[in-house]
Amino acid sequence: MTRTIITAGTVLDQGGRRRADVAIGDDGRIAAVDEAIAPAAGDVVLDAAGCVICPGFVDLHVHLREPGKEEAETIETGSRAAALGGFTAVVAMPNTDPAQDSVAVIEFVRAQGRRAGLCEVVPSGCITVGRQGRTLAPLAELAAAGVRLFTDDGAGVQDPQLMRRALEYAGPLRITLAQHCEVAAMTAGAVMHEGACCSRLGVPGWPSLAEELMVHRDIELSRLTGSPVHLLHLSTAGSVALVRAAKADGLRVTAEATPHHFTLTDERLAGYDAVFKVNPPLRTAADIEAVRAGLADGTIDAIATDHAPHAPETKEAPLDQAPPGMLGLETALALSLTYLDMPLEDIIAALSWKPAAIAGLADRHGRPVTPGEPANLAVVDPAATWTVVPAKLASKSRNTPYAGMELRGSVRHTIFDGHPVVVDGVATR
Repeated sequence: MTRTIITAGTVLDQGGRRRADVAIGDDGRIAAVDEAIAPAAGDVVLDAAGCVICPGFVDLHVHLREPGKEEAETIETGSRAAALGGFTAVVAMPNTDPAQDSVAVIEFVRAQGRRAGLCEVVPSGCITVGRQGRTLAPLAELAAAGVRLFTDDGAGVQDPQLMRRALEYAGPLRITLAQHCEVAAMTAGAVMHEGACCSRLGVPGWPSLAEELMVHRDIELSRLTGSPVHLLHLSTAGSVALVRAAKADGLRVTAEATPHHFTLTDERLAGYDAVFKVNPPLRTAADIEAVRAGLADGTIDAIATDHAPHAPETKEAPLDQAPPGMLGLETALALSLTYLDMPLEDIIAALSWKPAAIAGLADRHGRPVTPGEPANLAVVDPAATWTVVPAKLASKSRNTPYAGMELRGSVRHTIFDGHPVVVDGVATR
């Protein structure tokens, strides 16, 4: 039996930290965890000196663009970026063309992910047909096909009665609805946060209230129906406060935040550079502090990237015409370590086992690093420093707002399904 042995590292999982080597069998599972494991002839040895061996990361929010916009990203290129970022599973958003509102499209996305073999690609389903917000998608049929997370991301479900009905179906189906919180009537034509900066630039603003009204609505709908709701990419202090109160009431509400919403303010748009345009928009320093505090105290459960690649010519358009979105998969860990005042254990939890539970993947991702468990692992060097160079990123697109920034923390190795898919920072496939 050929094994992969990760040596000289520190294991970090739900059980805490301990010095250990990790051996992975050819069945894709962890075979042994011990202070010292002697390699045998033919074993693959991965050095983890100075590193942490932890459960692989799970991204709840990734745009892989395939099918429909392969010029910006494909499932293969996005999966490679994910693996390089330490992710062993990503939830693919449904705003593809065609949208992920049928079993046929869901199975296509899954098959493309299996073909790439770099991480598990988990397609989400649409809440409404075509994400049009008028008629519910076939939730039961999609749930029977294994879909666990449903969203119309990019367009929040505007009709409260339709959202209520979806949540009433969600409970018996044991699925989770994830909401893009935006009251569209308040954001028409907006290109950035509504505040002092947009007033100086003379461009339409996206008010915080447009997010917070829908956060409040869906919290109350969850209270009414008893069904879980997951709130995508929270960006305002008011939204964080609403979720904190909902959790204090014991409601089944979870939330995520993106690295760009805890690192960048709306002032970055002062030069009209569309690389900083995103939805929801970059907010104020006070909002950033609130999001960081929400992650630190557990109000916000997960760090999700909202990885949104765009072809270069689209991001070079004028600010009001360029599409919103930023790359995120390869910088998520480093931004979290560089900017968040949180213990490493809590950052790994927000990247790994907490999102795995929300996505319904906790049977195979975010698992403890113990014998018999699936070998979906990341080996992280928390002290390594590196500079973001867009041309060196694996994504097919280059729209990162962090170009030229020095960050702390890198992924040395990624193990997916027992196979090393990243070794010494280089993808093997």
